[in-house]
Formats: sequence, structure tokens, C-alpha cells
Amino acid sequence: MALQKINPEQISGNPFEAIGKQWFLLTAGSAESGWNCMTCSWGALGVLWNKPSVTCYVRHSRHTFGFMEQQDMFTLSFLGSDCRKALSFCGSHSGRDCDKAAEAGLHPVETDGGITFDEAELVLVCKKRYAADMNIADLPADAAAAFYADNDTHRLYIGEIVACYQKAE
Repeated sequence: MALQKINPEQISGNPFEAIGKQWFLLTAGSAESGWNCMTCSWGALGVLWNKPSVTCYVRHSRHTFGFMEQQDMFTLSFLGSDCRKALSFCGSHSGRDCDKAAEAGLHPVETDGGITFDEAELVLVCKKRYAADMNIADLPADAAAAFYADNDTHRLYIGEIVACYQKAE
């Protein structure tokens, strides 16, 4: 993995593009106890409680949910445009049924208590600081109807960014 450690304040680029259009892999678990990754297109980067932080969302039905609940560490891995098929595969297949990383052609790597991938261009290693379920009754009616008609809600996770790596130029 040709990544160099940087300060989270050195992250460049447009987070709306990186999260909402390019997507990222959320990975939770460990090499010892097992892990899973999932493609995400919802999330946020910022500062909370005076710490660089991420917010991500995982539905209760997702295989990754159990790993997020069991572990304190997780990673967000941003891949290059050449990995779009891998991101699509990881977003449309369950780790319950296959080895997503292997089938998508990704190469997992351990780092700072989390799992990322050799193909990553930016990696945020995060420590879970807070989790809360979204309550459908509290959501705007249009969001509840569009995203939660089946009652499969998300749990919101806030993680402190404890390490940040960027592909070396």
C-alpha cells in the first residue's frame, strides 16, 4: 500500500463529489474476528466535539451492521475511478453470500486496527464515538416514504478520525 499518513485537515477535494458521486467503502471488523465492507454514498466529514469526525449510516439489515456493533474501529476507503466496478459489486452483493473483496478484485490490508484496501487513494481510520437509530416518526415525511417504506432503518455512526492516509504522489 503506497499511502502516506497525513493530517485530516490536509484532505483535499469536494466531499459532495467524493461521498455522493464517487462513493466509498465502509469496512468494519478485524482480520482476527472477521470483517465486511459495504459501498456507501451517504456520509459527512467535519468537526464534532473538537475532533475531526465522520458520520456514516448503516441499515440494520446489512451484514456490515453486526461488525459495526462489535468493533470500535472502522475505515472509510475512497477508491479511484478505475475501481467503480468493484464499488458497484460491493454495493450490490452481501458478504453473507460471498467474499466481496476477492470477487471485486480488491486486496485487503490491515492498518491501525482497521481494514482498508491496496486500491485506496484516501483512507480514514475511525474510532466509533456515538451511534443512534433513526426514528422513522421523526423523519420528514418525504424521506420516510422514499427511503424507509420497508421500515429497514439506518443507524447513524459518528467516528473520530484517528488516522488518515492518502495515496503517495
